[in-house]
Amino acid sequence: MVNSSTNNKVLEVKDLKTYFYTDSGIVKAVDGVSFDLKRGETLGIVGETGSGKSVTALSILRLIPEPPGKIVNGEILFNGTDLLKLDKRDLQTYRGNRISMIFQDPMTSLNPVYNIGNQIMESVIIHRKLKKEDAIKEAVRLLEIVGISEARKRLSSYPHEFSGGMRQRVMIAMAIANSPDILIADEPTTALDVTIQAQILELVDDIKRKTNTSIILITHDLGVVAKYAKRVLVMYAGKPVEFSTVDNIFYRPRHPYTLGLMNSITRLDEEKRDKLKPITGSPPSLIDLPDGCAFSKRCEYVTDVCTSSCPPLKEIEKDHFVGCCKAEDILKTTPENN
Repeated sequence: MVNSSTNNKVLEVKDLKTYFYTDSGIVKAVDGVSFDLKRGETLGIVGETGSGKSVTALSILRLIPEPPGKIVNGEILFNGTDLLKLDKRDLQTYRGNRISMIFQDPMTSLNPVYNIGNQIMESVIIHRKLKKEDAIKEAVRLLEIVGISEARKRLSSYPHEFSGGMRQRVMIAMAIANSPDILIADEPTTALDVTIQAQILELVDDIKRKTNTSIILITHDLGVVAKYAKRVLVMYAGKPVEFSTVDNIFYRPRHPYTLGLMNSITRLDEEKRDKLKPITGSPPSLIDLPDGCAFSKRCEYVTDVCTSSCPPLKEIEKDHFVGCCKAEDILKTTPENN
């Protein structure tokens, strides 16, 4: 488990493993993920498609479809309570109430046959036991918070009558309806244009500032992470490879994969515009992972040790955890030094 110097933790994930059992073999989608989340902070989770980011988030809420999926190991401690040990009835008091999630695609996450009002009201009626009249008032208030004009009128609208940005705002309204301690945002700006993306991200950040909600922000966009996150968990092939502050991840990366991500960022500096260096190769199949480190076949620092063993996260400096046997040898490498 990655330890933190601060005890103000709202969530601790310890050695989480979530596998999918398919006809082709076992997909180790999440394989030994550990991290903690502090109250009021934004934690970014980054990595290529298929690295296990979304499955990690779904595992926290125990939304993994069984079968074929199964959480085979680990602890998910919410304020000291292990969510994996709760029965479904007890879990419902946390899911959508104390921990909420903004899903990646609002069009498929919203029910097309129910109007927006009913979908928002359902959560506050179940968890807060509000009467219908009070639930309607609360739904209007929530839509106003997320910037939907003519909120009372729009309660009777259906998802297809909203634009992509408005649907995402509705998803946020549903997620914050019960003032959750943790808000998981899984690629909340997917398929939105850049202007709407900025509005949605600012809205989520504003909610965090006003309510002291802890945010888990899952994204491919390193620029978003740099602006909004305080700490970052880098994942590769279902495993955590680096975990530290934003400054360390961006300016003192110690895992070759993180280094590759940083070198893949386009630069506006005219003299360094030709320094873009993409990561070679492709991510491995999660059904047939190589022996040792999963990144070894794409790594320029690979040694014989890397192909036989995969080191766990190790604290190489204060609050900087890296899972690489060459971490001590990788010098500070930034775009400015390239």
